[in-house]
Amino acid sequence: MGLDSHLDLVLSVQRAAAGDGGDACFSPYSIAGALDLVARAAKGRTSDELRALLGEGQDELLRAAAEVGDRAELAVANTLWASDRITIDDAFLADLVARPGGKADTAPFATDPGGARELINADVDRTTHGLVPQLLPDGAIHADTRASLVNALYLKAGWRHPFPEQATAPAPFHSPGGPRDVPTMHLVETVGYADEAGWQVVTLPAQGGVEAVILLPGEDLAAAEAGLDGRFLQRLLDSPRRRKVRLSLPKISLDVRTDLDPALHRLGVRELFTPDADLTGLSPDRPLWVDSVLHQAVLRLDEQGLEGAAATAVQMRTMSLVVAEPVVVTVDRPFLLFVRHAATGAVYFSARVVRPA
Repeated sequence: MGLDSHLDLVLSVQRAAAGDGGDACFSPYSIAGALDLVARAAKGRTSDELRALLGEGQDELLRAAAEVGDRAELAVANTLWASDRITIDDAFLADLVARPGGKADTAPFATDPGGARELINADVDRTTHGLVPQLLPDGAIHADTRASLVNALYLKAGWRHPFPEQATAPAPFHSPGGPRDVPTMHLVETVGYADEAGWQVVTLPAQGGVEAVILLPGEDLAAAEAGLDGRFLQRLLDSPRRRKVRLSLPKISLDVRTDLDPALHRLGVRELFTPDADLTGLSPDRPLWVDSVLHQAVLRLDEQGLEGAAATAVQMRTMSLVVAEPVVVTVDRPFLLFVRHAATGAVYFSARVVRPA
């Protein structure tokens, strides 16, 4: 059940956030990790909306996927950055630190928003080995921010069957705007292959139990993609069998930043972004709600293997304390003065001041 829900989430987020049908790159692992933490903090309808999107079993699936073999490099961080002005629920903290790379730290959101942003970006930069150095842009953190939940991920694995570098050469790639030559790798090897329901599926095994799966439609991608759901996607992913393949594959270098707020709204997660949100599972203090959900994913495939990094940050804010500019009152002309009992209004003294001493 966890995998079905996960694949449904993969397709839902990609469709909602991919926009104009151009290049897209997401880390469902990172997005699910961050949103599952938010769901643990949520109650009532706020929780219901998140759980309807995430489905069941995300936590168990993500924990299991955090373990790879020794010949692949995987780093995962789940971090709560919190202001010292809010109290964090003990049960939430216990759940957080039990997760892969789970930790909590403080950040000076109210007093130094720019410094808080630098702390978070530096931590993500370290986890992602420099591939995501500036997750949070200017303005993402402000004086009303009180917490940020961040999931960061780094993965690197070499192919079990590397592509010969000398075989890489420009070849036509038929984009919607017309064909253009791109650096293309070539491999003749026995790998996973299937021709299933109008899709060619190729599985490229990498070290440490990691694999890349290529889904090549026989028709226009947008039309074929519209017919996918979680169960059918799982069928495609499970379909390859070992077969000798002559593969031509473009080298890939993607770096995509996505504001997930609109996508989550379209997927039914709405109350989370309003003052009606119930995040008391994180903190019982002044009401918190989500200000923004930012995501960045980087993915590279070359002759030797794959390298990817991603991070998802959920900024939580509280109600602004409106501090108006002070009204200037200069008592420099005659005035009346009353000294009275505040509760009853009884006047102790009444004065008309025309020539103060």
